[in-house]
Amino acid sequence: MLKKILIANRGEIAIRIIRTCKRMGIKTVAVYSEGDSRSLHIREADEKAFLGGSRPEESYLAKEKIIEAARTHMCQAVHPGYGFLSENPEFADMVAQSGLVFIGPPASVIATLGDKMTAKAFVEKLGIPVKPGHKDRISTFTEAAAIAEHIGYPLMLRPARAGGGRGIRVVENSANLRSAVEACQNEARKAFGGDEFFMERYIDRIRHIEIQVLADNYGNVIHLGERECSIQRRYQKIIEETPSTAVDDTLRERMGEMACRLAREAGYRNAGTVEFILDESDGSFYFLEMNTRLQVEHPVTEMVYRLDLVELQLRIASGEKLTIWQKDILRNGWAVEARICAEDPARNFLPVTGMITRYATANIKNVRIDSSIEAGSFVSTHYDSLLAKVIGWGETRKDALESLTQALNAYHIEGLITNVDFVNAVLNHPSFIAGDLSTDFIDEHFEHGRMKLPPPEEWLHYMAIAVTLVYHNRQFLVHESLKPMMAKVGALQQTKDHFTYMVKGDDDFFALRLIKNPVPQSWTVMADGHKYQIVTPEFEFYRRRLKLRIDGKTQFFHMRYRENKIWVAYRGVTRVLGIYSPLEWKLYHYMPRPKVIPPEDVVRCPMPGMVVTILVKTGERIYRGQDLVSIESMKMESFVASPSDGLIEKINVKPGQAVETGDILIQLKTDTVPTEEEVDIFYG
Repeated sequence: MLKKILIANRGEIAIRIIRTCKRMGIKTVAVYSEGDSRSLHIREADEKAFLGGSRPEESYLAKEKIIEAARTHMCQAVHPGYGFLSENPEFADMVAQSGLVFIGPPASVIATLGDKMTAKAFVEKLGIPVKPGHKDRISTFTEAAAIAEHIGYPLMLRPARAGGGRGIRVVENSANLRSAVEACQNEARKAFGGDEFFMERYIDRIRHIEIQVLADNYGNVIHLGERECSIQRRYQKIIEETPSTAVDDTLRERMGEMACRLAREAGYRNAGTVEFILDESDGSFYFLEMNTRLQVEHPVTEMVYRLDLVELQLRIASGEKLTIWQKDILRNGWAVEARICAEDPARNFLPVTGMITRYATANIKNVRIDSSIEAGSFVSTHYDSLLAKVIGWGETRKDALESLTQALNAYHIEGLITNVDFVNAVLNHPSFIAGDLSTDFIDEHFEHGRMKLPPPEEWLHYMAIAVTLVYHNRQFLVHESLKPMMAKVGALQQTKDHFTYMVKGDDDFFALRLIKNPVPQSWTVMADGHKYQIVTPEFEFYRRRLKLRIDGKTQFFHMRYRENKIWVAYRGVTRVLGIYSPLEWKLYHYMPRPKVIPPEDVVRCPMPGMVVTILVKTGERIYRGQDLVSIESMKMESFVASPSDGLIEKINVKPGQAVETGDILIQLKTDTVPTEEEVDIFYG
C-alpha cells in the first residue's frame, strides 16, 4: 500500500481525497497557490507545498513544480483529482517518468480516450454506437461551414480535447456559425491548450447517462451502474442521481457491458466514467466520451453501492487486485447530488466572486456534504465556481429527494450569490419529481432563475409563518430589553396571547393570527383560514436559519433581515416578505412607492475577469439583448448583452484587459428614454 501521496488539486476534491487517506493511514501533501494560502485543504493535509501565483498556469497547471514538490516531500504517488491536469497525458507520462505512480490510467490511454475524435473512432471499432457527425478534427471556420452544410442544422460544436462542458456550442443556423466557432475555439484554447473541434448532429431533449467503471492492473473490469446527469446549465451538470428513472435492468446491463468492453480493450486502469446520451423518443443511445478520472458526481455512486471510490483508486494504484466482482455489486436505495456553485441563476448563471461572510449547514440524516468553504473563504476568478456538493440518500427516490431538500433548506451562505435555492427549486419541480428529465430541463421549466410554475399555497403559508414568528420574536426581544426603562407607576401592561399580522410578498399577501398555546414554544397559527400547529426552537436574535415543527413535520428555512422585511427561502422558492401590524397595514397603501430608476446608457461588467473579444464597433447599431463583449472568468467564457436599443458610442476596453464588477465596458447612445412602464417590464 502507498505510504504518502501528493494531491495535485485544491478545494473540495482535495479534502475528499485527504479524508480517505487519513482513514487508510496514508500521509498526504497538499499543493497550494498564493490565493489558496488560507484554504481548508492545506489545513487538512499532513504537509503542504507552495507552487506559485494564483493563476492556474503558475500553480495547479505547473507540471514541473508539482512533480518537484512530490519528490521533495518523498511521495510515492500523485492523485490528480479532477480538472486541471487530471486528463493531461503529458503530465501522467511525466509523473511515471519521474518514478512516481500516477493515480489514474496510463498516459497512452488518456491520450486515446481523452481526445474525443480518437475515442469515437476507437469505440466504433468495438461496435459501440456513436452520434452522427464529422469524423475528423476541424480547425478553421471555412472547414466548419462546408461540413455544417453536409451534416445539417441544428448541430453541436465540441472541442477535441475538453471536459466539464467547456467550449460546447449549439448552432441553430448558418448565420450563427462563425461566432460559435470563434467562441468554441477561444474557450478551448484557454482551457485545454488547443482549438481543434469536431461537429455532430444536435439531438433535442436527450438524457445524459454515464457508467462508472473500475479496472485493475490484471484485466479485471467492473461497473457500478449508471448516474443520470441530465440537469445541466451551460452544458455543465448541477444535479446528478443514481439510479436513473430512464434506465431499466436490461438497458443498464447493455450500457454497463459496453463500458466495461471499452475499458478492457483500451487497457484502462483505475476509475473512469463512460458517458452516453439517451434519446428517449426511440430508446437509442450513443457514446459521448470517456472521462479518464474521478468524476465530480462520484459520491452518489458511493452512497448507493456503499463503496469508497478513492480507496479503490488507491488500492489499484498500489498494485492490488479488485476483490469485488460484477455479481457482487448490489445497489442500495437512491442518491441525489446538488452542486453548490458561486453563480447567479438570474443572470444566466454568471460566475460570482467575493468573500463568504456567513456559512452554516445542518446535520440531516442520510445527507453528506463535501465542502471546501467556511466563513472567511474568498472565491476568486481564477478557479472553478464549485464550492460544495450536497448529497442525499434514501431507500426510495422520494426519500432521497426529501433528505436533500431539507439539507438545502438549511444550507446558508452569505457574502456572495450562489445557486443553492435554484438547485432546490429544480429538485422540487413537479417534472423533476416525476422523473421527466432532459438536458433541456432548465430552459423548459425556468426563466431568469425562477420556476415558471407558481409555488403551492401551502409553501407560501409556511414561509409567511416562519418570517412572522421571527419578526414577532425580534420585536418581543427588543420590547424585553426596554423593560427597565418602563414607568413604575400606572396600570400594568396586559400580556397578550394572540397577535395579528399582514404579510406581503410580490403579489401575494396573507392575514396571519398567532395564538400562543399553553405548552412552551407551541403556537396555533391561522393563515388565511388554514390552521397550522407550530413548535418553535429557543429563538436567538442572530440566527439566520429556522427549524420549525409544522403539523408534526420538521421544516427548515434560511433568511436575511432588513427592518420589517425578511428574505426567506424554502424548497427553492424565495420571497422578500414584509410583515405589518393591523395599523401599519391600514397606512401601507398611503406610503410612497420606491422610485423606478431607468437603466444607464452604459454596459457594465457583471463580474471580475478578462475581456476576450469585442463583438461590435463604434457607431454600430445594436439591439437590446445583443451580445457585445465576451468575458473570461473562472475558466468560463460569458457574454455581456446590451440593456437597450441604440448605437455604440464608445468602447472603453480591449481584448486581454482585466476588468472588475461594475466597470463600464461600453457607452451607448440609446434611441429613446424608456417609459416607467417599459422600465418595469424590461428591468424589473
